[in-house]
Amino acid sequence: MPFNNLVAVCLTYVIVLFSVAFVAERRAQRRRLRFLRSPVIYTLSLSIYCTAWTFYGAVGYAARSGLEFLTIYLGPTLVFVGWWWVLRKLVRIGRTHRVTSIADLISSRYGKSNTLGVIVTLMSVAAATPYIALQLQSVTLSFGVFAAGTPEGWALPDQGATALWIAGGLAIFTILFGTRNLDANERHHGVVTAIALEAVVKLVALVAVGVFVVWGLGGGPMDMLSRIDASKIAEWDLNPGRFAGLTFVSAAAILTLPRMFQVLVVENVDERHLATASWAFPAYLMLMSLFVVPIAVMGLERMPEGANPDLFVLTLPLSEGQGKLALLAFLGGFSSATSMVIVAAIALATMVSNHIVTPLWLALRREGPRAQGDVRGLVLASRRVSIIAVLAMGYAYYRMSGGSEALAAIGLIAFVGAAQVLPALIGGIFWRGATHVGAAAGLVIGFALWAYTLFLPSVGDAGLIPQIVLDHGLFGFEWLRPHALFGIAGLDPLLHALFWSLLFNTLAFLVFSMLSFPGPMERLQGVAFVNIYDQSPAARSWVQGGAEAEDLLSMSQRILGAEPAQHFFQAQAAGQGKAGFLPDTTPDFLARLERKLAGSVGASTAHAMIAQLTGGTSVSMQDLIAVAGETAEAKEYTARLEAKSEELARVARALREANDKLQDLSVQKDSFLSQISHELRTPMTSIRAFSEILMEPDLPDSMRAQYAEIIHEEARRLTRLLDDLLDLSVLENRRAQLNVSVANLHDLINRAVQSASSTQPERAFRIERDFPTEHMPIFTDADRLVQVMINLISNARKYCDAEKAVLRIEVKRRGKRVQIDFIDNGAGIPKKSQKLIFEKFARLTDQSRAGSAGLGLAICREIMTNLGGTIDYVPGQGGAAFRISLPLRRRDQRAPSDQPPESAALSR
Repeated sequence: MPFNNLVAVCLTYVIVLFSVAFVAERRAQRRRLRFLRSPVIYTLSLSIYCTAWTFYGAVGYAARSGLEFLTIYLGPTLVFVGWWWVLRKLVRIGRTHRVTSIADLISSRYGKSNTLGVIVTLMSVAAATPYIALQLQSVTLSFGVFAAGTPEGWALPDQGATALWIAGGLAIFTILFGTRNLDANERHHGVVTAIALEAVVKLVALVAVGVFVVWGLGGGPMDMLSRIDASKIAEWDLNPGRFAGLTFVSAAAILTLPRMFQVLVVENVDERHLATASWAFPAYLMLMSLFVVPIAVMGLERMPEGANPDLFVLTLPLSEGQGKLALLAFLGGFSSATSMVIVAAIALATMVSNHIVTPLWLALRREGPRAQGDVRGLVLASRRVSIIAVLAMGYAYYRMSGGSEALAAIGLIAFVGAAQVLPALIGGIFWRGATHVGAAAGLVIGFALWAYTLFLPSVGDAGLIPQIVLDHGLFGFEWLRPHALFGIAGLDPLLHALFWSLLFNTLAFLVFSMLSFPGPMERLQGVAFVNIYDQSPAARSWVQGGAEAEDLLSMSQRILGAEPAQHFFQAQAAGQGKAGFLPDTTPDFLARLERKLAGSVGASTAHAMIAQLTGGTSVSMQDLIAVAGETAEAKEYTARLEAKSEELARVARALREANDKLQDLSVQKDSFLSQISHELRTPMTSIRAFSEILMEPDLPDSMRAQYAEIIHEEARRLTRLLDDLLDLSVLENRRAQLNVSVANLHDLINRAVQSASSTQPERAFRIERDFPTEHMPIFTDADRLVQVMINLISNARKYCDAEKAVLRIEVKRRGKRVQIDFIDNGAGIPKKSQKLIFEKFARLTDQSRAGSAGLGLAICREIMTNLGGTIDYVPGQGGAAFRISLPLRRRDQRAPSDQPPESAALSR
């Protein structure tokens, strides 16, 4: 097949993946998730373990080292079959604590220490770099097979350029579908579905090549067994130590590789899916390994001496004239490599942004979480840049290492590096005595030994470690040679590095944990993780803080987005029995908010941001002991007491707020009566006085006309006040006649803006709108809705105290409802006054001043209720912000007066 045609096939395949990912994302946005959340998709997504190493490299591994390649598959199988309970615990912890990555889990477990998150992030990036290079190399080599004139040739004229193009394409795909949102619980459905498709492609491709080899080139299973027995693979001698070591490191990789943790824990939508994966994933691995030996044996028989065994999956079909089968095999290898790189890049980018970029940004900005700015945009941008950087590092490693032919060797380097997280991970979820000091010591020591004994020597002639050090040891000490540490020579380099790094890693973890004492937060997290099945998901980690709910809302909007943050705060306030968007900053609320933010920026960063606003008030040692408890009975009793205490506190808080509100309303009522008396008396006095003057017989005609006009204006003023009172009474009793008709919302807003423009026309006042979003049909009482909007616009014109007043009108469609926000740039309404602004006795200005009777917002509230909608004050927007929400089509279009009394009463 011509090379250009191969490129066209690859582009077509990539377009198919884009389409699948796009459709999956659209289905997720529409909440059509049944298929996307199936155990089949979850199990297939785990296939990213089967990278180019297992697709191409396993055959080469078998050709070079016999049945030792089985360790690649045996380790994960043992974990899923025998350690299913460990996987279940990890998934439960991840879902409960909204874990975003393996670095986030380690950081969260050890007192939400961001230092540990940074260490694990750097380790993971370093360990993943050779693995990403492996994928780039495998795809480059497979391109070379088709580019060469003969199947035996496998070198492109410029492999580096090919690898660079591949890395760039993968970066684009990953950025498009891997950085669309922040919340880890809003999972990457598009990416996961595309990976599931790739899992099917690579399995079908490898099985197809295997079937061709066994039945097409061989004489069937019996003939193939004879060929295997006669090959050099049958002469393989088992090395028990190496076999056990490789099985162990493959098992550890399932738990510690960032990409595996991403699909196993972060992307899990249902813990029960593990039950299916516990047998389905081992079955998948079995099918992937079923034809590895036959392909290796046939390749050794038929391919020329010196042919690369890693490419037998491609070169065998090509040498036999099976171009279509070779193309299918190429797509299988392409799928194996790209799926791994995509998920690894997403996982690593999440870790870099959550544990390095965002904490640095917070540290450099003095204002901290209160600072204005889009944290959400910062995090997304940092993740996109991190994806590019991670792929660039993989490409750099590929160039420096010289493109070694042994793919399996590169993969094992990454496996040993990822395994350094295992002691801190397993110890953290099963041992309450593990501390962050022990975890940090173990991770740093293990990582340093892995880098010195295995990673740096693998880079070849790049000069990262001098040849003199390799030959004579560091500083000339023979016992510090990278491949013969402490004078122990003769060991396999990989086993040598695995043994010493994990030994000192584990010893440091245990010793330093026993010598150090965990802090309060660390002990609390230890209890929460180790006893995850006994712990309530709302375990407290805060005491009553000094943070204002409005500050917390403002911070949350910049991370979660305005709508999700407002919805969360409103739901929490409703759970506390409060109206509006501002709940009390109780320990339970702060804990829930922390977990919510953790899904976007990681546990340690979320904890740090809330701590800056609350003054860092976390639990005391006494609180920890109470939470941990000594017996199940004590825990249960404490939980009941806490529940009762919280219920009583809620009731007391509600009563206290009701009492305060009644007192405020009482004052407002007195002021209202005084104001109404004044408002009624003033026009009546004027009317009486001037009517008496008009009775004078000798009054000139000009003065008679002037006084008649005054009487007329005062009568109109009196009528307007009485109309407002009567209108409010009618609306409150649901007796208002509604004229429901269809109208364009854009036209209604235009009417409101024009009508409100007469208020203080001499004042500079700018209104910002997004006209395209306003154009939508709405079935409602247009005049009543315009009346509400006029009032809100007029209030903004009157009371916005900004030097350059601006009112922003935002329209958003929410399903079958429309939401209209009126947000100015003034100082906003004080928190103590927010709960009174919709009461009919309330006026925020000086009560002694003449003016309106304070009925405007009360009438607006009743109008919106009659229209089937709501009006709310939204805090935390930088100014006064009012939101009206109503259905696009009013269901009951009968006049309320036509309803029976019972239904009218219920509608209130």
